[in-house]
Amino acid sequence: MRTISLIIMLAGFKGLTSSPTLINKYLSNYFFFPKSTEVSSPMQFNDSTDPSGLAWGKELSQAIKYAEENGFSPDYLFLIDMRIASGKKRFFVFNINDFRVECSGLVAHGNCNTHFLEGAKFSNTPNCGCSSMGKYKVGPSYFGEFGKSYRLYGLDSTNSNAFRRGIVLHGFDPVPDHEIYPEPLCNSFGCPMVNRSFLNKLSAIIDKSTKPVLLWIYE
Repeated sequence: MRTISLIIMLAGFKGLTSSPTLINKYLSNYFFFPKSTEVSSPMQFNDSTDPSGLAWGKELSQAIKYAEENGFSPDYLFLIDMRIASGKKRFFVFNINDFRVECSGLVAHGNCNTHFLEGAKFSNTPNCGCSSMGKYKVGPSYFGEFGKSYRLYGLDSTNSNAFRRGIVLHGFDPVPDHEIYPEPLCNSFGCPMVNRSFLNKLSAIIDKSTKPVLLWIYE
């Protein structure tokens, strides 16, 4: 077991580390942590296997078929299985050609406008702060408050307001690059929020692809 210092985790944010008041303001305004910040040692994980409960049946076959029939990348799928605890890797990059999980990472779910929400809940209502289930088209990148981010366009009735809500794929420094289960991950305001190193891996795929990548959040 080891304790993560939030101040150290925020060291990359200019102008914040010199003032505890600013740090607390940033924490309260932009992301939400569970009361405990003590985490377990990283779990062993082999991305080429399926230790996570990823549904290789219905969701995977439907995603491949949808991508093929609707002009998405024939090479990669992004699958987020919200049935998995947030402290475990549940964002899977599936290589269609090799038919395997190429890499995976932690991903935060929305807090639904509460202080902290351990298990994911879903809504498509504007300003709800929740994650939204469904298929997304990963759109163009832009540089905003959280650095390089990707716009997301909801393709189902359950996530049709994603663009209007400002739901984007982005990185965030306090998201670890290893599993912390049984401790939960911090929350977002509804965005799929990942470790920055993991976002770099996603960016390499998105930016190189000649067709949009399909992202599917399901439970």
